[in-house]
Amino acid sequence: MHTYYRPGGTLGSRGLCLVIEDDRDIRDLLTLILTRIGFDVHAVGNGADGVAAAWEHHPVLVTVDLNLPDMDGLEVAQHIRARSDAPMLFITARAELDDEMAGMASGAAAYLVKPFRPRQLTETVNKLCPVGPLTAHGLESRA
Repeated sequence: MHTYYRPGGTLGSRGLCLVIEDDRDIRDLLTLILTRIGFDVHAVGNGADGVAAAWEHHPVLVTVDLNLPDMDGLEVAQHIRARSDAPMLFITARAELDDEMAGMASGAAAYLVKPFRPRQLTETVNKLCPVGPLTAHGLESRA
C-alpha cells in the first residue's frame, strides 16, 4: 500500500522523504514523526515499490527497513543508490555490528535499531537533512 502525505500549514516542506517499511504501525509512526518535522512523506510497504518510488519521486531522504518481505533492505539500498544520492537511514531490528557495517557499506548514512525513540529519529534526520533558515520558511527552491 502506498501512502502519500503532505503536511498542511504555512511553512514550506523540507522535501520528500521516502519511507520503505513493511510494518504498518512503524510506517505510520515514521510518517507521523517525519511530517511533524516538515517533510512530505511517501510510504511504501516493500522493497520493489520503494525502489520504483525512489526513482520516480527523487526524495531528499530515504528510510529503509532491512527486513522487507520481497527483498533484503541492503539490496533495496544498492538499487536506490545507483540512481540517487539522497541520504539513506536504515531503521531495522538487526542490531549486530556486522549488520550495521553491511548497512553502512551499502550506502546508509545512518543506522537506527528498533525499537527507536521518536527523539532519536528526529535528531538523526536533522543531522542528515539540516534545517536552515531558508528551508524552515519554505524559501529555498529544490531542484
